[in-house]
Amino acid sequence: MTDKDIYKDLERLKEEINNSISPDSPAKKTLIALVNDVEKRVEQPADEDQDETLLENLKDAVSRLETEHPRATAILNDIMVTLSNMGI
Repeated sequence: MTDKDIYKDLERLKEEINNSISPDSPAKKTLIALVNDVEKRVEQPADEDQDETLLENLKDAVSRLETEHPRATAILNDIMVTLSNMGI
């Protein structure tokens, strides 16, 4: 997996956020924050504690949002797999 793959998944998630989630939804704020965190992580090396926190935040978002926003959580799952394949 490459950085290109993760950015492709992030773009899919951004489109889903903009097209399917209400602007005033707390879910939108959570997802945007996660997108920003993943982008930062890919652009800058981090320590293992930061990686664990990022992955925990992603897992938490999936479990909280999966019934309300199934497409967004499916993309989050893809992102987690890609990060894992990148060694994160």
